[in-house]
Amino acid sequence: MKLFGYQLPAMSSLILWEIVGQLEFTFFLPPLSAKFVTLIEISTTSVFLQALAVTRYAFFVGTFSAIVIGIPVGILMGKSRLLDELLLPWVNMFLSAPLTALVPVLMVLFGFGMKSIIITTTLFAIWIIVLNSRAGVMQINRSLIEMARSFGASPKDAFFKIYLWAAPPEILGGVRIGFIRAVNGVIIGQLLISIVGFGALFELYSSNFLMKHFWAVLIVLFAIAFTIAEFLAHLERRVDYYAARR
Repeated sequence: MKLFGYQLPAMSSLILWEIVGQLEFTFFLPPLSAKFVTLIEISTTSVFLQALAVTRYAFFVGTFSAIVIGIPVGILMGKSRLLDELLLPWVNMFLSAPLTALVPVLMVLFGFGMKSIIITTTLFAIWIIVLNSRAGVMQINRSLIEMARSFGASPKDAFFKIYLWAAPPEILGGVRIGFIRAVNGVIIGQLLISIVGFGALFELYSSNFLMKHFWAVLIVLFAIAFTIAEFLAHLERRVDYYAARR
């Protein structure tokens, strides 16, 4: 970041946050140091640990379901023109639609429990995974597929030995973005469907104007999303050489 032509350190925005908080312009933005002190205080409480466990369970089950369903569907769409024409409009529609509007429908169909939260998380993550998996398959060199057919490879062999291995850069890109979208999905589910987990903490702290506690939980959420995204981005860079060899 540059200010008046001078290159500022990477953490300058955090320093600015601390200064603004210390000046007490607004109660909504307490100092950054106070947030970390509060985070240390609440991180060992049973309420926080239970909320973390509930949110973690819904997040990983929902994201795992999105990956297990989304990658094969995207690969099949990339392989089959008929299936692609049937499903692509629906995938694009759900990707661009405000999925929060579907939450009341999910509540009617699946109730107010953890199942609806997991399905909400899956719906937020799955569509970008499907599209990226489809894009990865469509970038595969057709000569690889023709060679496999000429050597008598079955559709199963082609799926596991060509499609699944030749499209990892795009697939990992979709999974990375899907994880980030799943963070939104699980919090929206916990706020709108059933007030549990981090959603319950956000509701409790905001209603009681405990902004330091509110931001402390939000920092944990940001840290989880950032860590997962950076790990998957690292994997993307490690397998990026596949794209040049297709």
